[in-house]
Amino acid sequence: MSVRLGLDARLYYGPAGTGATTEITNVKDLTLNLEKAEADVTTRANNGWRATVGTLKDASIEFQMVWDSADGGFTAIRQAFLDNTPLDFKILSGADTDPEAEGLLATCEVFSFTRNEALEEAITVDVTIKPTYAANAPTWVNGGP
Repeated sequence: MSVRLGLDARLYYGPAGTGATTEITNVKDLTLNLEKAEADVTTRANNGWRATVGTLKDASIEFQMVWDSADGGFTAIRQAFLDNTPLDFKILSGADTDPEAEGLLATCEVFSFTRNEALEEAITVDVTIKPTYAANAPTWVNGGP
């Protein structure tokens, strides 16, 4: 496996249930947060050590976009936030056609759409999306033909 640069990663979206096939190019920094909740399974047999097992997984995707009302991805995400409409998102480490690219595919709701108006910068928006109730559970996928 080779080193991957963030600038080569891709974010795709689409209507819920479609698998996210349209690339969003108006993305600056993106963070895919993956966490797992814990359950304490400590017993006296652990010789004084706490024992823990993982339970439910949690994901959140945070990214920044330039405020561009002419950009299709921007307007789709803004509208999904305003209408409480879920979208499919695919967060990959490379192009969708790259068999070594991997990442999360999930139907998500937009939970945060925060506009930033820095004096000497372009207007941007910070977006947070999380998996939501859907027919298909989140899954780890690979790109490729």
